Amino acid sequence: MIAILKKEFNSFFASPIAYLVIGVFLLINGLFLWIFKDDFNLLNAGFADLNPFFYLAPWVFLFLIPAITMKTFSEELNTGTIELLKTKPISDWQIVLGKFWASLLLITIALLPTLTYAYTIYSLSNPAENLDFGSTIGSYMGLLFLAASYTSIGLFTSTLSKNQIVAFILGVLITFFFYYGFDAIADLLGHNLSIKNFGINQHFKSISRGVIDTRDLIYFVSVTFFFLFITKTRLENE
Repeated sequence: MIAILKKEFNSFFASPIAYLVIGVFLLINGLFLWIFKDDFNLLNAGFADLNPFFYLAPWVFLFLIPAITMKTFSEELNTGTIELLKTKPISDWQIVLGKFWASLLLITIALLPTLTYAYTIYSLSNPAENLDFGSTIGSYMGLLFLAASYTSIGLFTSTLSKNQIVAFILGVLITFFFYYGFDAIADLLGHNLSIKNFGINQHFKSISRGVIDTRDLIYFVSVTFFFLFITKTRLENE
């Protein structure tokens, strides 16, 4: 698994993908949070928190993570190297997990520079140093769990087509449904909370409050494992 992880991670930086992902993520967040005079601007929010960032980031990830994962299996299927890979003395689980952790590591690296946002708010707040670290840490943990779920979905859709664009579009659609689709259905049915609990957004908002609820952790782990499992099943059938 480590060999696959290293290979995939190095391939991101051997092409423009890693630099584009990190650059686009930071550019979009930087413009909305610090430059544009809109509701997301942290300097105009009037509160010493990063809620605008944690609201915006899942939507940005919704497009960026499928862009990262779209080639993981699609490229292998298109070039035929998946057959060569499967002849190596590694299991299908090791292949899937290696690609999963490589993608998630790249996303984590993209998130690291945003810690400067927290430091800036912490330094500029009035009264000084007035930042809720509990909710901030919880929100970052929520983003990592959310990114893991998005990544597992992206890996699965990458096995569905040899065309990377098709894999990207499918990844965006399924990720969008899991993030917001259940909320939309619940609203149509009269704010049905039980349906909302099937969606990623509800559990992300819950964990972002700074209270780690085992139900939220179980949800994210379950969604991630489910899509990794069906990815592995797809790989077995190739």
